[in-house]
Amino acid sequence: MSAASPRKSRSARIIQAAALTVVFGVLLLATRVAPEGSVVGPLAALGFLLLAGTLTSELIELAGLPQLTGFILAGVVSGPYVLQLIDKPTLERVAPANALALALIALAGGLELKLETLKQVWRSIAWANGLQAALGLVTSTLGFMAIARYTPFGEHELGPLFAVALLWAVVAITRSPAALLGILSQTRAKGPLATYSLAFVMSSDVVVILLSAIAVALVRPLLEPGAEMSLADLGVLGHELIGSAALGVTLGLVLSAYLRLIGGNLLLVLIALGVGLSELLRYIQFDALLAFLVAGFVVSNFSSQGEKLLHGIESAGSVVFVVFFALAGAKLDLVTLAKLWPVALSLCALRFATTFGAAKLTSALAKDEPVIRRWGWSSMISQAGLSLGLATLLVRTFPALGEPFRALAIAAIAINEIIGPVLFKLALDRSGESQPTGTEPHDEHGDPAQAS
Repeated sequence: MSAASPRKSRSARIIQAAALTVVFGVLLLATRVAPEGSVVGPLAALGFLLLAGTLTSELIELAGLPQLTGFILAGVVSGPYVLQLIDKPTLERVAPANALALALIALAGGLELKLETLKQVWRSIAWANGLQAALGLVTSTLGFMAIARYTPFGEHELGPLFAVALLWAVVAITRSPAALLGILSQTRAKGPLATYSLAFVMSSDVVVILLSAIAVALVRPLLEPGAEMSLADLGVLGHELIGSAALGVTLGLVLSAYLRLIGGNLLLVLIALGVGLSELLRYIQFDALLAFLVAGFVVSNFSSQGEKLLHGIESAGSVVFVVFFALAGAKLDLVTLAKLWPVALSLCALRFATTFGAAKLTSALAKDEPVIRRWGWSSMISQAGLSLGLATLLVRTFPALGEPFRALAIAAIAINEIIGPVLFKLALDRSGESQPTGTEPHDEHGDPAQAS
């Protein structure tokens, strides 16, 4: 790098900081002058979050933090709990943008899952899913019961308290495919850690869906007096999994044929699928994330169109990730977090310790290579939309849980959502798998010379 480049870089950062200040200042003035306190409609909100998130992510990279942290921070500051530039009704009206983002994220994840990759890491993934789920359920359940008196459920009898704790544990073992793919997209990481993380987080989604249905069937008699344990919930689970996978296979074949025969207007096709099909899947109670994941897997492994589809998704990827995580930041309930942070932080610390310990045990049993033994846990900390969606679904299934359960889940997910991406990017950087433009790969200890 030439001597002039750092000065140019500093100048660019100053301009970005000034632009960010102007953007926030203009919108803040407009919302304060407007008669109803807000002039931001859905499209304007998306545009503002895209601009603010992009500028903030550029500035926050100076501290070595991932871009996702900048997206989230921009959303938090502009959301209804800080500057109130974007209110809650507006956030609800831009929900289709989240559906599109999740669809493209899942498609990209499926495209990255190669059969040869899975063959390389299947032993490690099997051990990881088994131990992470088993130990996570046990420790999170017992930990929740141990500090129950500090939660809104402290007055519950033992049976209902165990039921709430088990449902909490199911939420605790969820991961964030969106955060994983966001970091991989930013760092363009290639290597054993990136491959292992991608395979584990994507496959763990299926495990969580299965365990959540089993947990619902087990705790129903404890939370609903007079109810009996029913296998109907497991039947619904089977219908959801098989139906979602079958629809994903069909979608993958259709996309492969379209790309081979037509191939044009791909972005419009992806938008139509991401918004329209996601709503249809939600209506018929199929798992959209699983369906799009399977579709991407089919295109990648059973056709020659994988690269073309991945290129189309990557063309919109920067916009997708900015909007998705900026919206996630705007929706973070800081009031709830302020009230429940000691309990939420305790539960997050327990989850981290369990995840870290289980990852170390898994690597030893599966005889993983050193980089996975050291950093394999790093992709398992993040939580985001999937976790919050599951918590909302559980509250809807068992109204007795009420808003306190969802509020505590929001507080814990917020902590993991902020910390997780930072840890995973740190792991990719330290392991030498990140490939930022204009830099050389590092070895496991961060030495470029050793990597060369």
